[in-house]
Formats: sequence, structure tokens, C-alpha cells
Amino acid sequence: MALEVAREVAAPAARVWDLLVDTTRWSAWGPTVAGAEIRAGGDGTRIGPGATGRVRTSLGPSLPFEVLRFDEGRRWTWSVAGIPATGHRVEPVGDDRCRVVLEVPAWAAPYLLVCRVALRRIEALATA
Repeated sequence: MALEVAREVAAPAARVWDLLVDTTRWSAWGPTVAGAEIRAGGDGTRIGPGATGRVRTSLGPSLPFEVLRFDEGRRWTWSVAGIPATGHRVEPVGDDRCRVVLEVPAWAAPYLLVCRVALRRIEALATA
């Protein structure tokens, strides 16, 4: 069972999706991400189906990740160090508006607070 937080953003869904899949942008909106690199399954900076790589956390350690589900333009989920982590969704609301949803496993409910910060950052980046 997943828990989620969402935010409506005054930006096209495609622009927000680009933020969510571009590993060079993860540290700009992800409070716990200092950097990432794709090793397989992407184009070098953008994740794709089955992508694997390493994510450097803001606490220092670099951990392996794997994209578990990838629905182009809509949703992706991943595991970090073999543990199911966040899900990321974009739902168009109109031509220039979308709903961004971050999901966490129920056991990680406190992480929803971090996700709220991420959503504010995503909105700021998407509307700049």
C-alpha cells in the first residue's frame, strides 16, 4: 500500500515530467538527492524503462537504484538499494496545468514530509 502527496502546478505535464526523469535535475528538487548517474536503461541523463544506476544521497552514501515501472510521460517507480522507494506521477489537468503526485510505501510515511518539500521545489522549477 502506498501513501501519496500531490500538488497542482501551473505548468504543462511534459515540462514537469522532464524534471522527474532528468537525473541532472534530481538534486534541484529532491531534498535527499545530491546527484545521480545512469548506468543502463537511459540516455545518459534521462531514465527509461528498467534504468539502473547510482544515486548519491545528501547524507553522503551512493546507493544503487533500479527503475521498476516506467509509463512514459505519466509514472515511474524505483527501488534504492533493493528497497521499494518513491513513485512519481504526472496527471494533466489542462494544457498548462498538471497534478504532480509523489508516492511512498506505507512503512515510509514520515518521508511524506520530504516529498512535500520536493513538490514545492518541482513547482518552482516548472514555473520559473
